Amino acid sequence: MAKSLNKVMLIGNLGKDPELRYTTSGVAVATFSLATNESWKDQDGNAQERTEWHNIVAWRKLAEICAEWLKKGKKVYIEGRIQTRSYDDKNTGAKKYITEIVADNMIMLDSRGGEQASQPQHAGIEEPSGAAGKDDLPF
Repeated sequence: MAKSLNKVMLIGNLGKDPELRYTTSGVAVATFSLATNESWKDQDGNAQERTEWHNIVAWRKLAEICAEWLKKGKKVYIEGRIQTRSYDDKNTGAKKYITEIVADNMIMLDSRGGEQASQPQHAGIEEPSGAAGKDDLPF
């Protein structure tokens, strides 16, 4: 069987503050939008730009970190996988589809406090064993 790959890497700006919710079983989930921009010159030499909006979903500890540290307009790197799911529209009963990026990793790219950050702020889904306490984190 041939191997396959579902990996997405995005650098963009948050379109809104992350919204943090918890499932009925207590699992954290954060959702937010991320804008990426593409620029080019058309055949007449005019500058063109297009913005693509991505729906981002983060789970568990990464969701809580995103909700605490990310704000509208901030630049971030998101790594994850693309997922399309369906649901029934509450008003019409019609089946709807949504495509989203399920984040596995996030790196904050903006500086803090007006100074350039010496290292990117990094957060993964799982904390390594023996992870530093909350007071030891660099952000």
